[in-house]
Amino acid sequence: MKKIQILGSGCAKCNDLMNNAKEAVKQSGEEATFEKVTTLNEIMKFGCMTTPGLVIDGKLVSQGKLLKPEQILQLLRS
Repeated sequence: MKKIQILGSGCAKCNDLMNNAKEAVKQSGEEATFEKVTTLNEIMKFGCMTTPGLVIDGKLVSQGKLLKPEQILQLLRS
C-alpha cells in the first residue's frame, strides 16, 4: 500500500492536488493512504520549498506544481 502525502497550507491547489492524487490511485487499482501535511516544520523536513508538494512513500516527487491525475499515475508506477 502506497503512502501519499500532500504538503501545503490547505490552499485550493493543495486540495486539488489531493483530489488528483486520489483519482490517480483509483485509476491505478492500487490502495493508498492519504495525509495532508500542513505545518511548515513538517513540510521543510521533506526539503519542499514550494507548495503544493507531493510525497509518495516518503520521497518528495513534486513541488510547486498542480499535477494532473495522469502525471501522478506515472509517478506511482515508477
